[in-house]
Amino acid sequence: MRVVIAEDSVLLRDGLTRLLADRGHTVVAAVAEHQPDVAVVDVRMPPSHTDEGLRAAVWIRHEHPQVGVLVLSQYVEERYAVELLGRDTSGVGYLLKDRVADVSEFVAAVDRVASGGTVLDPEVVRQLLGRSRKSDVLGTLTPREREVLAAMAEGRSNAAIAAHLVVSEGAVEKHVSSIFAKLGLAPSESDHRRVLAVLTYLGA
Repeated sequence: MRVVIAEDSVLLRDGLTRLLADRGHTVVAAVAEHQPDVAVVDVRMPPSHTDEGLRAAVWIRHEHPQVGVLVLSQYVEERYAVELLGRDTSGVGYLLKDRVADVSEFVAAVDRVASGGTVLDPEVVRQLLGRSRKSDVLGTLTPREREVLAAMAEGRSNAAIAAHLVVSEGAVEKHVSSIFAKLGLAPSESDHRRVLAVLTYLGA
């Protein structure tokens, strides 16, 4: 597997490079030049240490959608996470540096994102939901709505969900609207309802 690492901490960058190389992965440099399978990106990068890494991650998602993106951050950057997850949750991950305690689990997370899966730290999920939810939060959904929401969590589009469930795309749109209503996700310019619905599903 080919990996790009964007991390301004020399110790962490070199440590990640050695860790991945020891497990047979190739750490390369530029995304456009090397077409890696996954990019491991820190949110806060030079020169301003604000959102340079996140903007790079979003650019990679838009320009090279086949490249998985795993964000490593010191903190939960809510608006950044929503922006990163806003279009599609497949092939994306968001982990907190201080909570990555097991090397094998980290490597497994890199592999999962590279293969199109989703990896989200539970603390990221909790903060993006904004408040604690009960485990039966999805109890009001019909079995079909649960199937649609599960497919959404896999990163499928409405068209793909319709093909998977053998229903019309219009039927899927109605189910999605019903899911938003039952989960209390009103239209908002600042929040992405599809992402929040998926996070609710993962959190429950």
